[in-house]
Amino acid sequence: MKRVLVALPTLNENQKEKLRSACPGCEISFINEKEITPSNIDGVEIIIGSVPPAMLHSPESLEFLQVGSSGADAYVREGVLKPGTVLTTCTGAYSQTVAEQAITATMMMLKKMHLYRDAQNRHEWTDLGTVGSLDGAVVLVMGLGEIGKYYSRLAKALGAYVIGVKRRASDKPDCVDEMYLTDEFDEVCPRADVIVSFLPGSAATTHFYTAERFRAMKSSCVFVNYGRGVAVAADVLEEALRNGEIAAAAVDVFETEPLPADSPLWDLENLVITPHSSGFYHLPATLERVVDICAKNLSAYLNGGELMNVVDFKTGYKK
Repeated sequence: MKRVLVALPTLNENQKEKLRSACPGCEISFINEKEITPSNIDGVEIIIGSVPPAMLHSPESLEFLQVGSSGADAYVREGVLKPGTVLTTCTGAYSQTVAEQAITATMMMLKKMHLYRDAQNRHEWTDLGTVGSLDGAVVLVMGLGEIGKYYSRLAKALGAYVIGVKRRASDKPDCVDEMYLTDEFDEVCPRADVIVSFLPGSAATTHFYTAERFRAMKSSCVFVNYGRGVAVAADVLEEALRNGEIAAAAVDVFETEPLPADSPLWDLENLVITPHSSGFYHLPATLERVVDICAKNLSAYLNGGELMNVVDFKTGYKK
């Protein structure tokens, strides 16, 4: 009999029953992810949820970890999981919530809504002049996973010409007009009116957006980062915004989180900061999708079926 620990946010009874039904005959326990302790993990063969990686160094019994997140960069580091552990993610569950917030942030920057809010806070009736539009804009989407494709569909629906950039060659999806590989980014980035990053965290993506790359962008470009914070160093982003190398940015993720209170980024007028809030469970449908994926993979693992979103430990990406 396998021991299964579910460490997700507080679940309702229907959600719990869905997971129980996926592992008949198993001993299953539920604990809120914020309350997990090392003692909860002892002797457990299967964990459902994104438990702190530091707690996973010792449990030799662990066979299968289904994280509740779409990224697994913290779990593929050497020494976190013992060799042979199966690792899967909830890729796809967060597409709607992250893409919708990212498209909202894009429109907010193009229409200067952040500046109008600032003026409101100062009780100023101020016309801020010229604004941009997604209709006819060239939008470069960096990272064409499920979130990137969802965002691309939204952008195209609003009239954008979408360029997708991805790591591996594949057929071009209908949601983009052109598609390139990552090593071709420098060729296409000067064309973009908006650059939206959904890059995952990995050695290959760390500090991808260099000072040189920001200088190659249009001075009118809007940069939106809803992938991982390691993709751009805080000082590089600050310099690009202060020097007018890009017009504005909306950022949900940072290399150091929480962003330190004394960071100069907080005071930039042309930057909107959100506290890594887009990918959580604020949209109720997200947790439902997470539970669905976890239940399907739990059943597949126990019955020798095909698993979704299996992580390649060498790359940190889905296989």
